Amino acid sequence: MALKSSAMSVSLLCLVLLAVANGCYGGEIAIYWGQNGNEGTLSEACATGNYDYLILAFLPTFGNGQTPMINLAGHCDPYSDGCTGLSSDIKTCQAKGIKVLLSLGGGAGSYSIASTEDASQIANYLWNNFLGGQSSSRPLGPAVLDGIDFDIEGGSNQHWGDLARFLKGYAMAKQGKQVYITAAPQCPFPDAWIGNALTTGLFDYVWVQFYNNPLCQYTSGAITNLEDSWKQWISGIPANKIFLGLPASPQAAGSGFIPSADLVSNVLPAIKGSAKYGGVMLWSRYYDAQSGFSSSIRSHV
Repeated sequence: MALKSSAMSVSLLCLVLLAVANGCYGGEIAIYWGQNGNEGTLSEACATGNYDYLILAFLPTFGNGQTPMINLAGHCDPYSDGCTGLSSDIKTCQAKGIKVLLSLGGGAGSYSIASTEDASQIANYLWNNFLGGQSSSRPLGPAVLDGIDFDIEGGSNQHWGDLARFLKGYAMAKQGKQVYITAAPQCPFPDAWIGNALTTGLFDYVWVQFYNNPLCQYTSGAITNLEDSWKQWISGIPANKIFLGLPASPQAAGSGFIPSADLVSNVLPAIKGSAKYGGVMLWSRYYDAQSGFSSSIRSHV
């Protein structure tokens, strides 16, 4: 028995050491891809091994009677069905265990939801064209995405909860692959655009943008504003996990960049104790490819 117990202890120790060596700290990294044609391909982003969630940015035109249209900047032309070729890259990423989502909205777009019925129609479109439904004109080809992200920064603050509810309804009816519903609110709590929707309990992950908002972001050694805001977010909404959203380089945002040394030594230790801590979200792949930020923090997240 003693020998067997000792062997089990050694095995357990090996598993722990292996987890540490692999940077298995419980947190994950999400990144936005799609708004710069010079950021490399989607499959190249996934090949880095640094990301757990790839968020395609954006679907900036939809709702209120508009024909939905994706915009992936210089990567492809959706007007000529040129983005369908991304399907193989999406499947390559998913084969590595990476979740690929489509982000609605963005900082510049034409989107709003006019009514509950409009929310239902948008959900139907998203389901059939990007998720588990059927359509003869899927903009990204036959690949089935893992979820929908709400990066709502304008338009209206109405009916986003309805849209999330309809999307979850489709997913439950299918009873197959999980459909993730995520959001990227600004750090002032509650968010002006989707604050109400985030109280529904329908959102799996919320990556809060702790940048371009001096009142709730980290500034040169001062963590109080960010920490206070973080506590509001983890206690104020019923999401499964909350992520710390950051710029991947000083050029990626007007303010709020946190040098990796500060993030690792000051910020992460202050927030990782929360059971709702999910990891770090970065804007964006282009800036991360330039700075190597995700590589410098991956083993600490």
